[in-house]
Amino acid sequence: MASKFEELGLQPQFVQAVEQMGFDQPTPIQAGAIPPLLEGRNVIGQAQTGTGKTAAFVFPMLQKMQPGKKNPQALILAPTRELAIQVTEAARQMAQETPLRVMTVYGGQSYSVQLRQIERGVDVVVGTPGRLMDLLKKKLLDLSQVRYVVLDEADEMLEMGFIDDVETIFKAIPAERQIALFSATLPSVIRKLADRYMKDPLEISVITGPRTVPETTQQYCRVRDENKQAVLTRILEAEEVKSGLVFTRTKARAQELSDELNRMGYPAGALHGDLNQDKREWVLNRFRKNIIHLLVATDVAARGLDIDDVSHVFNYDMPEDTDDYIHRIGRTGRAGKKGNAITFINSRERGRLSQIENYSKQKIAEYNLPTRDEILQKRDERFAEQLTEQMSAGQFKREAALVSKLVEFGFNPMEVAAAAIKLARSNEAAVPVADLIEPNALIRNRDGQRDGSRGKRVNGAFGRDKARGGNYVSAGRPPRGPETGMVRMRMNLGNQHGLRPGDVVGAIASEVGISGKNIGAISIQVDHTYVDVAEKHAGLVLQKSGGKYSLRGKTVVLKLA
Repeated sequence: MASKFEELGLQPQFVQAVEQMGFDQPTPIQAGAIPPLLEGRNVIGQAQTGTGKTAAFVFPMLQKMQPGKKNPQALILAPTRELAIQVTEAARQMAQETPLRVMTVYGGQSYSVQLRQIERGVDVVVGTPGRLMDLLKKKLLDLSQVRYVVLDEADEMLEMGFIDDVETIFKAIPAERQIALFSATLPSVIRKLADRYMKDPLEISVITGPRTVPETTQQYCRVRDENKQAVLTRILEAEEVKSGLVFTRTKARAQELSDELNRMGYPAGALHGDLNQDKREWVLNRFRKNIIHLLVATDVAARGLDIDDVSHVFNYDMPEDTDDYIHRIGRTGRAGKKGNAITFINSRERGRLSQIENYSKQKIAEYNLPTRDEILQKRDERFAEQLTEQMSAGQFKREAALVSKLVEFGFNPMEVAAAAIKLARSNEAAVPVADLIEPNALIRNRDGQRDGSRGKRVNGAFGRDKARGGNYVSAGRPPRGPETGMVRMRMNLGNQHGLRPGDVVGAIASEVGISGKNIGAISIQVDHTYVDVAEKHAGLVLQKSGGKYSLRGKTVVLKLA
């Protein structure tokens, strides 16, 4: 009875070798990849470590080679020295019944040892991109006879920043070659590489379990683009973010967000393509030494980062494809440590979230953004803790003398303490009053009304549940006059500018630092908006920034109606 491996097309000496290695039955990647590779096809194999993929690409390669040539006929690229050594040992075991010679080249090994092997002649070279590049530059390795190329763990090569080297090596190999690319994930950069160098590749995937690390908690947060920064800072206040990676889509966005986070008191650094190598290393060293706690980066700039112990990954901008998502969140939850990945999505990106869930084979839960009151309570707890530590230290003689003097002047000690705390906390940023979470998709009922989590549309008027508090908003004529104790103002933006009630409340409340309860009826018209503000705050609202605010990149002017 023929062996299962013989049925795949392997010759008897290789069937014997594979059985000696302990394989009774072909693994899925072996069954899928060996026949097309023997036929000479290019293959993209998606398989994780431990699936028998080394045998899947080495046996066909060995079977097609002609022993006795001086220069290498096959090249296997591996991202690390450890993997290169491991693949070399496996390849030598598979070639034990043949005269084929296998050698490995990697950084840290003596050049003289490698050069002696090359001089004696070699059929298969297994190496890391860095050392291979060195040998090519020194013209010590001739790849002109290579007809078979393997890129093993391509996603790890991308992660370590070797893709450019890989392309250079490919250019040193004859155009007539067979390529096998194996990777656990297939990010867009890897796919583009395959498109450039692989003709009509057969794609085989044997990924069955979750593609993401179980130690990483994955969540998503519904948020409009203009609220992302406010949502991020609210999460930073609520969570214990020891070190976080924040991914943005563009270089400009990475730099702007980093600058703004620093301005708000969150130590951050930007990492993008406009930085030279010295600046890049400077930023990375500050992050590794915990001088800065947040690294705002683009996907391109983050490739090859060697960073341990990242507690959080924030997808500030949704990644372009599912593999990029896997790579991003794979930077946390390493070495058995817990990690957190939070992805910001808007209404247009919910379909992509489903694609990620299907691809990663894991459900992503919704993140419950802490409320304004919960954030204020967290601040109180942190301040009380700092105050307790200071009192325990006991080094406040001058301050105690000052309190005694104020008490002698007739001030109540409780009032002195409260005033001192308020002064000490005066630099705390205002917590936005407006609801920052984007509403769920609205569904129309039979009456043509539109129901949703944020409100109801009835006869052209919008209203928020009074039990939850909030603002009355009408889309038609404004109420005849403001309520008692309120002053009506006119804003120069309206419905045609995409203005929403939350935008109005957020622009005023966050800029002036007043509670949303001090903002009354809001009436959004076509090109302007009426908003009622508590009379006691009206002067401050008009005076602050000369009555001008910035909303969605547009200048907002508030005047008395």
